[in-house]
Amino acid sequence: ERAREALAAGSPIRPIIKDVGEIYSRLLDHRPVIQGEIRYFVKEFEEKRGLRELRVLENLKNTIFNTNEHVLPKCEQAMHNNLNETIKRLQAANSMIHRLQEREHELRKLQADKLTAREEKCVAHCEELMKEQQSKRAEVDEEHRKAMERLREQYSEMEKELAKHVSF
Repeated sequence: ERAREALAAGSPIRPIIKDVGEIYSRLLDHRPVIQGEIRYFVKEFEEKRGLRELRVLENLKNTIFNTNEHVLPKCEQAMHNNLNETIKRLQAANSMIHRLQEREHELRKLQADKLTAREEKCVAHCEELMKEQQSKRAEVDEEHRKAMERLREQYSEMEKELAKHVSF
């Protein structure tokens, strides 16, 4: 700008350059306006809001401190008490279930033993019946053989008798 002013110092263009410079600074140089707006904003912010954020942060800090010092230990104690009671109940339930499972296992074993005994008894009974059937079959076969033998003898005698009578 100094070079421009030195060139235009004695010429009639000087007022035009001055006007252009003012127009330029008003239109394109916003620093003074922005600085004024910033000062106004800060002043309004400090007057209206005051130390409200600081009070809010202080209240929040007090609440957190109170929670850490009083509420959290009470909650931890209640949690430990309830967890211990819950663990005891779970252990009792677990032992009861274990006993029930043992009883069920014993009952199943007893039933399996009874079933095995019945099966063995049935097999023994079937074997006995088969032996009895075979002995009866042998007796019947023997009686049948004897009856057949008697019938053969009887028929052979009848044939002999018939042969005697036919020779007439």
